[in-house]
Amino acid sequence: MWDKPQALNWLSNLLIALAVLLFLYAALLVIVHSPLFPVRQIKVDGTLSHVTREQLQYIVKNELKGTFFTLDLNKTRSAFEKLPWVRQVNLRRRWPDRLDVAIEEHTALARWGSVGLLNTYGERFDAASNEMLPVLEGPEGSEFEMAQGYVGFRDQLLAISRKPSHIWLSPRRAWRLQLDEKLLVEIGRDNPEQRLAKFVEAYPRTLAVINRPISYVDLRYPNGFAVRLPGGVPTPKPKPKPAPKTT
Repeated sequence: MWDKPQALNWLSNLLIALAVLLFLYAALLVIVHSPLFPVRQIKVDGTLSHVTREQLQYIVKNELKGTFFTLDLNKTRSAFEKLPWVRQVNLRRRWPDRLDVAIEEHTALARWGSVGLLNTYGERFDAASNEMLPVLEGPEGSEFEMAQGYVGFRDQLLAISRKPSHIWLSPRRAWRLQLDEKLLVEIGRDNPEQRLAKFVEAYPRTLAVINRPISYVDLRYPNGFAVRLPGGVPTPKPKPKPAPKTT
């Protein structure tokens, strides 16, 4: 090999190239980890009603570690998404020293029993809210199904100016509604939308004209529905006795 100038030249060029690459790699590492490239600006976008400035400042102060190049975006995103009302976060570096943070908050649709909230995507999250929200109760894993059911029932009931305040879904997928915290409506399993639609259609000429509060309606009948009045069916008034005949 030592008597082959062409091979020696090739080996020499290869070693020089490797040395240059190692030098560039080392220089790149120095630049990437250099404090000369800090993240100086944090721009937060999004309509924020529940996430506070103090919460964001805490994340920025305690979770944003590294320079513009070494900042771990996945770890930073997870830190923001741990805030109770944050649903989703998108991060983007902006040269030379800015981090853009786009935050989407949860929009509360209903309460999930007494243990959490449901958003408009049918996703469960844990946060505190003083809003007057309907309560949904159902089997574990039925959150999306119940959110969709609630929206459908709510929209149907707008026609009669009633709204569901509590909804139950049994393990057998039978529905029950409470309207305006007063009237219980038993819908059952089969064709819940069609059953409620018939009830809504009949409501103005039936329940709406009964001059007594109604406590319970059962829609599980093929050709109508049953109504229960508070205290049961009123006892009919006795017929007046005929006056005795005089002679």
